[in-house]
Amino acid sequence: MIKRILAGGVLLLGSMLAVQAQRMDNEVREQGTKFQRLITYVDLFYTDTVNVARLTEDAIVKMLSDLDPHSVYISREEVDDMSEQLEGGFFGIGIQFSIFQDTLMVVSVVPGGPSEKVGLLAGDRIVQVDGQNIAGVKLSNVEVRKRLKGEKGTLVKIKVMRGREFMDFNIIRDKIPLHSVDAAYMLDNATGYLKISRFADNTIEEFEEAIRKMQQAGMKDLVLDLQGNVGGYMGAAIGISDNFLEDKKMIVYTEGRSSPLRQEYATSKGLLENGRLAVLVDGNSASASEIVAGAIQDWDRGLIVGRRSFGKGLVQREFPLPDNSRVRLTIAHYYTPSGRGIQKPYKEGNYREELYERYESGELLSADSIVVNDSLKYFTKLKKRVVYGGGGIVPDLFVPIDTGTNYLYFNRLIAKNVIGEYVVGYVDKNREQLRKRYPSFDKFYKEFTITDGMLEEIVKAGEKAGVPRDEKLFRPVVPSMKIMLKAYMARDLWDMNEMYRVLNMDNKVLQAAQKALKDGTYEKLLK
Repeated sequence: MIKRILAGGVLLLGSMLAVQAQRMDNEVREQGTKFQRLITYVDLFYTDTVNVARLTEDAIVKMLSDLDPHSVYISREEVDDMSEQLEGGFFGIGIQFSIFQDTLMVVSVVPGGPSEKVGLLAGDRIVQVDGQNIAGVKLSNVEVRKRLKGEKGTLVKIKVMRGREFMDFNIIRDKIPLHSVDAAYMLDNATGYLKISRFADNTIEEFEEAIRKMQQAGMKDLVLDLQGNVGGYMGAAIGISDNFLEDKKMIVYTEGRSSPLRQEYATSKGLLENGRLAVLVDGNSASASEIVAGAIQDWDRGLIVGRRSFGKGLVQREFPLPDNSRVRLTIAHYYTPSGRGIQKPYKEGNYREELYERYESGELLSADSIVVNDSLKYFTKLKKRVVYGGGGIVPDLFVPIDTGTNYLYFNRLIAKNVIGEYVVGYVDKNREQLRKRYPSFDKFYKEFTITDGMLEEIVKAGEKAGVPRDEKLFRPVVPSMKIMLKAYMARDLWDMNEMYRVLNMDNKVLQAAQKALKDGTYEKLLK
């Protein structure tokens, strides 16, 4: 069973809390009493009425911000939302929705979910929830989720408009899975592709199911995409790594002032101990992603492709507070099998300076610009290749960012939701025609094209939304716009897997990994 510990999170607590409470020294007791008395003075004597709860929360937030970027306060209102992202699901009605022209529209229904069972369809407009009108009242996404989510087994009554007909549905809320494996498909006859978006409770199960299916389709080699994956549960990262490494090989170890050394090892035979492996990372691949990448690199098990990863080598543990809020506190560091600590530097509780230095140094454009510390030089376990600690996982095969195009105009269209609204509207208007013309995704992938006329509609919609036409910035981004539009339409007609198949047409890091597997670069770099 996966331990519910954030990556790097570990570790035994149980009775430790009582033991540590007894060991609290006089200074901690004195400072606690001091703060309690200050709050009492403010509450009793301050000239104006104050919100004591808010003052206390502000003080907690400020104190934690002075420690490190990952020790944070989680209000009781935020606890459920943050937990469901890692626990792999929530209770609701099972739809993907979009607020289109002030109306809540069903974009897709979750297969096997409560909404599909009662007959809700993509394209339905939800106009009432539990007898209350929600059409044309400009609800936010947060407000919609609050109305549709709830306890398992509870009833929600909705009225939808389908075409010109109104229909009533009684839906019993149930567990709605949040998937962490976003895509898994064959790149060619022998190479699979798998995208993990986060490391959650259900990640290992989803990963192994996808791997088995691709192996049945002939997969020998794998490209594991961890780009943009900011982490999650350490147990999930250990389980994924275990599938690649032989029995008794160390995956990661953790240690802190009050947290004893704990070592995690690969166990029984994994699904992918043989075959070639490429792991894709970038500057947003963090925490659990770096545990996997570090273990693969240190055991010379595969090739790390992309750009230097984020550099989070700290272990967090969540502690409950009396009002059901929580504090997520850094309790240890984690280290890769070679002994590397990959935590990057930070100042004043944030990474702004380090991120700026990466940009200014040119390391996003050239591997030669990556600054490494020779005093933090380590060697891989089998082939004794040089690797470095002190700030992320440096890839074996570097892929620079694309600087040839200015995406400012494109980003403005996205920020104003022009792209999103166009996709939803186009698919909604043409859903039946698209389904008939492209009965399979493969046919859609090969034949469907975004026309210049469609792009012109988007430009005009952008002007209405306050994004002026800019031909100089527009023309260079046309290829990327076409891929993104087609990808989003594929998602709304099928699922995330199909979206990534389209998006990966423009994935330079994936293309570099595929090339390395074909032209001998893989074997050369892992000598």
